[in-house]
Amino acid sequence: MQVYGASQLHGPQSLQGPHWNRPTAPATGSQPTDSVEFSAAAEAAMNAIDGGEFRADLVARVRAQIADGSYDTPDKMAMAFDAMLDELA
Repeated sequence: MQVYGASQLHGPQSLQGPHWNRPTAPATGSQPTDSVEFSAAAEAAMNAIDGGEFRADLVARVRAQIADGSYDTPDKMAMAFDAMLDELA
């Protein structure tokens, strides 16, 4: 539907019709990748928070819980909701 001002409406358009994919960027032959860079101050803050150690066991356990659907529990959701309300208040 196209609107031409407050008093003129164009009738419904067909769902059939010329559909085509337009590339959003020229193809360069390689896929773009995301990357993250942390400043030295941010890295120091992260190390101070968790002691600088990577807990592979915790990461593996949480990934497994997310995969099998047992990570999001009503208790966790309630705690997250309460924390969000506390920040908004």
